[in-house]
Parts: sequence; C-alpha cells; structure tokens
Amino acid sequence: MQQNIYAGFSHLRKMMPEDALNLPFEEIIGYLETLYGSRVYQAFDFNQAIEGPATQFQDTKWLRSANTVGINVRTIGNFWNIVPYAMTLPNAFNAIHILPIWEPGVVASLYGPSSWNINPEFFSPTLQSYFPGLDTVEKQLKVVINILHLMEKSVGMDVVPHTDRYSEMVLANPAFFEWLQRDELRILQQGNELYRTVESIIYTHLLNNSSRQSLPDQETFFRQLSENERLNILFGEKYDYAGRLRRRKEMVQLLYEQGYETVPATMGPPYRGIEPDPRPEAQVTDEEGRIWRDYRITNPQAFSRVFGPLARYRLYWSKDDNRNWELDFDQPNIAAWEYVAHQYRAIKTEFGFDFMRGDMSHVQMRPDGVPPQPVPYYDLLGFVKEDMLRDYPSFGYFAESFLAPPGEMAYGDECDHLEASLADSTLGDLQSEPMGTEKFVRDFAQYRKWLETRKFAPNFTLITADKDDPRFDTFYLDGNEIRYFMALFLTDMPAYMGLGFECRDPHPTPAPNEHYSKLYVFQMPEGPKGTQGPYVWGKNRGLYNKISRQKILAEEIFSLIKDQPVQWLLAPDPSGERRVIAWTQAEQPAFVFVANMNPKTGYSALDIQFPEGNWQLCFSTEKEAVEAGLFSGILPVVEAGEGLVWRFT
Repeated sequence: MQQNIYAGFSHLRKMMPEDALNLPFEEIIGYLETLYGSRVYQAFDFNQAIEGPATQFQDTKWLRSANTVGINVRTIGNFWNIVPYAMTLPNAFNAIHILPIWEPGVVASLYGPSSWNINPEFFSPTLQSYFPGLDTVEKQLKVVINILHLMEKSVGMDVVPHTDRYSEMVLANPAFFEWLQRDELRILQQGNELYRTVESIIYTHLLNNSSRQSLPDQETFFRQLSENERLNILFGEKYDYAGRLRRRKEMVQLLYEQGYETVPATMGPPYRGIEPDPRPEAQVTDEEGRIWRDYRITNPQAFSRVFGPLARYRLYWSKDDNRNWELDFDQPNIAAWEYVAHQYRAIKTEFGFDFMRGDMSHVQMRPDGVPPQPVPYYDLLGFVKEDMLRDYPSFGYFAESFLAPPGEMAYGDECDHLEASLADSTLGDLQSEPMGTEKFVRDFAQYRKWLETRKFAPNFTLITADKDDPRFDTFYLDGNEIRYFMALFLTDMPAYMGLGFECRDPHPTPAPNEHYSKLYVFQMPEGPKGTQGPYVWGKNRGLYNKISRQKILAEEIFSLIKDQPVQWLLAPDPSGERRVIAWTQAEQPAFVFVANMNPKTGYSALDIQFPEGNWQLCFSTEKEAVEAGLFSGILPVVEAGEGLVWRFT
C-alpha cells in the first residue's frame, strides 16, 4: 500500500519546491529510509530494477486517469534533484514525465537529440560523492527511476520522431533520413537516392582519416555492422565527449561544403514542399562561420511550420523521385521504423520507463486523412508503442496533441488519428486559455465528452513547458488554485502539470527570461530566448500555501476516491455560459466537489441536487477555516475561483 510521504514530516507539506531542492542530501536520504527502509539501498544499486506501479496492470488503461508532472531537468540541475521535488508532490500526482534526456544538438535543444547517449549535463557530483559507484549519468538515471518507483510514481520518457539535422543517428544511418542538396537559395536535388551520395562522402572521409588498419567496404559498413560498431568507428568512445563532437563537426563541414543537408522537419498541412527563405533575417551564421538558411513551406496554411535544425526520420519513400514532394504511403522505409522502435525499446529496458510521451503526436501527413481501416506503418509513435507492448503490456502512450479542429494542425480528424495511433491519453489545449473563459468552459465540456466516447483520454492540463513563456503570461494571472483543484479531484480524468506551476508568480508584464521553464528547453546565451544563469523559481507563497492545503486534503481522502468514475451533479455547460460544476463519485459517493471556474465572479443560491444523506462542508480553496454546517439544498455563495468539498457523514 502507498505510504503517506508526508507522515511524520509535516514541514514538507508547505515546503516550497526550491527549498526542498536545497535540503541536505543526508536529510533526503533519511526521509526515504524512514519511509521505505532497506529498499532504498536496493534502489541505489543500479544493477537492480525496482518495478513501478504500472507493472501491476496488464494493459495501458491506467494512463487514462494518471496525473502527470512534466520535469525539464535543466530547471533543477540534474537527475537526482527530481527526487526532492517529487517529495513535495501529493500521491495523487502519480506519474513523472522527464523531458528529453539525450545529448542535444543545435542551440542545445532538448528536442533536437544529437545521439542516443544520456545528456552528461544531468550528472550529479553530489550523488556520486555519497555513492561513488554512481559515476556515470546513466547509472544515476537508473537509480532515480528506481526511487521514483519506490514512491509509487510511474516514469515516462519522450519518444522524439526527429533528431538534430546532423546528429550521430543521421551520420551513421543516412538512409533513415531525407536529404537535399542546396546552393544558396536553390535546391539542386531532393531525390530518394541522395543518401547514397552522403554515405559515399562519409565513407571516403573515414578511409582518409581512420586510424584503423582496414575498414569493411561501404555497403557492409552501412548495412551490416551494428550501429554501435559504426558509431565507434565514426566518432570514437562514448565518453570521449570532445572527440566525438570534433569528429562529427568534421563530417558536417564536408557535407556543408557540398551542399548536402537533411530535409527539415515540418508541422501542419501541407507539410511537404519547401524552399529556402530569402529574407535576410532567415539565415544564421554558426560558431564555425557556416551560413545556414531557414526554409519555408511554398504553399503554407495557418499552422505550417519548418524546423530547420531538426531532421525527421524518413518513414516513406517519395513518388517520382520526390519531384513534387509527394510521399508514397504504400512504400514505407521499413528499416527506419524498426530502427526507431528498437532504440526506444532498448532505452525502456535499460532504465525502466513506464510510458512514453510522443513528441509532435499531432502530425498526420496523409492528405486523404486518417484511413478508415488500420494500415501497416501508419504512425511511428503508435508503431513504437505497439512494439513495446509485445513485452511490456502496461507501457502507455501519452500524446502531445492539441485536439485542434479537423484539417488545422493535421490532415483529417485529430481524434481519429489518436485512436489509430494507439494513444492512451493526450495533452489537449486547456492550458492555452485563461481559466473560466467561455471558450475554456466549452472546451472542457467537449473534453469530457471525448473522455466518455473515445478510446483516448484528454488531459486536464494546467501548464506545459511550451506555455511557461512570456507570450502566455495572461493565461495564468488568476484562477490557478481552481485549475489545480480540478486536476486533483476529477478522478476519472488525467491531468498534466509542468514543474513550477504550483508557485508561479503572476507576470502582468514579462519577467526576465530566467523565470520561464520553456526557455530552458534550449541553451541560448543571448537573443529573445536567451538565459543567463539558472532557472528562477516562482516565489508565490500565497498560491503555494493554497495548493499545499489541497495536497494535504488529497493525502487524506484520495484512497477513497481514486479512479472512481465521476457522477455529475452540475455538468459542464457545452455553451460555456455557466461556469460552476459539481460532481461526486458514481459508485460510492463519499465527497461532493464544487468548482467555480470563473476567477472573477462569485455565484449565489445555486440549486444542486446532492445524493441522499447528510453532507458536511469540510474544505474551501479560499478559506482556511469553513463553517462545517450540513448542506441544506442550496449553496448560498461560491466565491470567484473557489473549490468546495463536502463529506458524507
């Protein structure tokens, strides 16, 4: 049975996350040892695996009601610091999503991995000083996941369907990526077979520079050697970080001089058909003096985007040698699909991840929309999940998809796409609207309908790494307490919260960049996304105190309501006009929850039909003490943005 991590440590209930991260290492170990005894030291053995709570299930439905916290490790410094931060979370937040963990490429973006190696910047010298055997970042990640499993947290990794444009994956496997040859503003070639020219350039470079006595022939090198053998020949030993980077840059320079680039990843219809952007501001000079051009979609639609530093895996061959940028969906590049699935399966197996967060899950590139019947090699993220399920039946798939209208961010209906790609839950877009607006309430009502009628579950999302950015400050000026309340107590709906939401300062005007977790997805020392120094935690003690009271309530009652279906007493209003909702548990009503989603206006004299029995008010998000009277049939007042809880007596 899950132990109460707050039991005996009452001061943790109100400890700000930043303070928890600053606790002495010995004190954190003491807490864990008191809670879990000798199993803690078993968890510190990187040769052992502590199974997570998801392994008790034989399918992935558990993810449809999981409450997840997303953690950008750069904001907290290293993998170990996930542990004290997780100690501030209530048991109801039972899943941790760790943002991408691999060595990054251009602008050090976490979402542009340059290799399959774990990012060494996430290594903790402190952890090694106490446990000398934990001398690599891989061992430390394994141990942290073990400890999170002890804490009954499932742990998720990103599955990213692209890499840095000249990643080690790209240079070791040119056939798994799409290529073009550019001369200034002209694309000279974009055909299916360009990868063979790229292979020849790389292989000739090896012949001229390798210290080995002999090399296999080019075809054997790229088709028959294992990738580990190929990587070792191309770049050197795994922990020779400087040497690997130097050798990779040499190959990048050779390809650059001859104009060979990976075709950049795109987002939004029509996806295909690109050209160099001729605007002066659409070029970048890197530290070696190389000039790179941004690309643009030739016939763009509203959500068309081109991500120049990223290369998507080549999943299909093109029609007519790519003369018209048309993909042939009947000709999958099967080796690339199997390669990606194999790599992520190996990572799951090595570290013990419980679910995947699929990056850019909204991408659906078939102009005819989602096929009415399942087809082989439909979606890479679904393919990875399906491959995992062969050995790990509880391995879930959380999709980064925003439930946009059909044809807007993807061809066809996004809901159909999520079902076809085997998604268990999806991020949704409730975080992109101020709390309690008419649109927010309408969208929430629609999400509840999809929750009841679709095979995937939309999340009640509070904030994400993408939204903790100065552009979105107006979304979070108020209403944050009721967002958290709904995320905690809508027990049949998953929730997602990015780290830092619980103490985020209101920013009526933009704060310095160091206050936004989104800007730590990159490492840019200057410019509009530049940061100087570490992430600055919010100091919003008022918000955090109110949320801490909710956490304490959840610790007391969550075992009584966990995973129970909701019975609406006042259902979400599809028109968006009424902002108050009320619900209880469908099977054994023990608590009634009321939420006023309007952070600016209170309501009075609400007629709500409680289940039969005596109901006593026991909690308010806005008042530390409540008059514990029995419910009389009419709610006299619900304050702006207030959440209320009644207990059956």
